[in-house]
Amino acid sequence: MKLKAGETFPSITVKDLAGNNVNLNGIEADHCDWKLVVVYRGQHCPMCTRYLNILAQYRDALLNNGVDMIAVSADSKEQLESHLAQLDINFPIAYGLTLEQMQSLGLYISEPRSEKETDHNFAEPGLFVINEKGTIQVIDISNNPFVRPEVDKLVSGLQWIRNPENDYPIRGMYRY
Repeated sequence: MKLKAGETFPSITVKDLAGNNVNLNGIEADHCDWKLVVVYRGQHCPMCTRYLNILAQYRDALLNNGVDMIAVSADSKEQLESHLAQLDINFPIAYGLTLEQMQSLGLYISEPRSEKETDHNFAEPGLFVINEKGTIQVIDISNNPFVRPEVDKLVSGLQWIRNPENDYPIRGMYRY
């Protein structure tokens, strides 16, 4: 099952670092009405660490454009806490994405190559932009850590999409 652009983003609850329940499609920032949800592989992935740190550099630009954000993985709380030493982020991050939740998001799921990598199945990268209606405006799902949207292009693209003068619809809606 793969989610499609224009569909309602599913209600998925995970935990934040304080152990609070967080709904991935819930808006936390006061002046935001869109949300960027970034699914990353976990602490074992150096490319994910790099990507999250790059995203942090664009946090203000996203907020100024009305886009809140969160990152999530299937890691445990302990794994996320350990990962924080390598992260320089300024946005919410969550843990505990379950196999069923990964499947409901249509993500590719991998088994660890060894215990050295990690101790659980994990989602390959996924990125979802949810608009003010709770609908998936932008979706990007990869089956490996090497293919992800360039953050600067993503941010400038969202600025363009959100500009009312451009009247830009959700793309990829043709159903055959």
